[in-house]
Amino acid sequence: MPVFDRSEFVARIARVKARMTAAGIDVLICADPANLNYLTGYDGWSFYVHQYAVLSLDAEEPLWIGRSMDAPGARLTAFVKPENIVPYPETHVDSAILHPAQFVAEVLRERGYGRARIGVDLDAFYFTARAYLELTKALPGASFIDSQGLVNWVRLVKSPAEVGLMRGAAAIVSQAMAVGMEAVAPGVRECDAVAKITAAQFHGTADVWGDYPAALAQVPSGRKSAAPHMTWSGDRYKQDTVAYLELGGCHQRYHAALARTLYMGKPPEALLDVAKVVAEGLDMALDAARAGTTCHDVEAAWRSVLNRAGYSKASRIGYSIGLNYPPDWGERTASLREGDETVLEANMCFHMILGMWMDDWGYELSETFCVRPSGAPEILTSFPRELVVKP
Repeated sequence: MPVFDRSEFVARIARVKARMTAAGIDVLICADPANLNYLTGYDGWSFYVHQYAVLSLDAEEPLWIGRSMDAPGARLTAFVKPENIVPYPETHVDSAILHPAQFVAEVLRERGYGRARIGVDLDAFYFTARAYLELTKALPGASFIDSQGLVNWVRLVKSPAEVGLMRGAAAIVSQAMAVGMEAVAPGVRECDAVAKITAAQFHGTADVWGDYPAALAQVPSGRKSAAPHMTWSGDRYKQDTVAYLELGGCHQRYHAALARTLYMGKPPEALLDVAKVVAEGLDMALDAARAGTTCHDVEAAWRSVLNRAGYSKASRIGYSIGLNYPPDWGERTASLREGDETVLEANMCFHMILGMWMDDWGYELSETFCVRPSGAPEILTSFPRELVVKP
């Protein structure tokens, strides 16, 4: 059964069609599994093969086009009528001759879209160069337009139902963080700590079950903590070192993320100073994250604290978050960074992550928040922000 009522999908489709019209697109082809889910409700571990949602301006529902063996899953999870589930045969899977995009082109020709203006997201993770070449070759009369993350931008503003799922994901990651902080200790292997964290992520809470996050736990310590995006190994945590945990919680494919830092031993003054500055900067940036302000304004509030303390940070401090699949829980739209003039609106959700990676150690602090119609944002995640010290 679809996670949402039909009315939720109807509203989404209307917003997407409005953007299609503005962009001069007659037919939109989406290969991003999150966009398939958003438009159809389909959910399955099938994004390793080609699959598409195809939305036409003159159609009430999108088409789900995917592998034939995945069609039963589409019937179980998608809201669309059975006739709009259009599977391609197994002959098109991992073939040097046949390709699912050829099948998509045939479907479009049969439905009268051979000369349409077709939108494709040229920068989507799951839309390959060959898929694009096969489409253009099979539809010579059509014109192709880069949709530039059109559906992703519609996803930026969540519905109340979506925010509710993100609150559940936030409860999961908050609990997983507590488990992780307890698990990390001198002598413990990173992989053993991650095993406990992952169990907590999947178990969820008494009220909300845990889905698989789009990104894995990051749990580096010592010199490895000086680099972002480190996962784990069999290394053991050591006394007198710093470690950070960057984790995700997921429920029904909706995410919340959370990062915290701990020190095993007596923390050095340099670390304590960074922790103090980052905490102050987080407070300032979160307070600035109000409807009507811009992503640039939020980053500027953080930067004012950082510069005053004599520190610098070149990378962004956050990004939109929500519905997603591997390899990332970020939506690849608005970023909390200098120069991003995206105006914040109610029910936009962001992961604000303040990572300070020094020469031989690092510090992370983050929250997932939702913009309110007025006032400061709702902080979805919940865990003490102070540096955790394990003597």
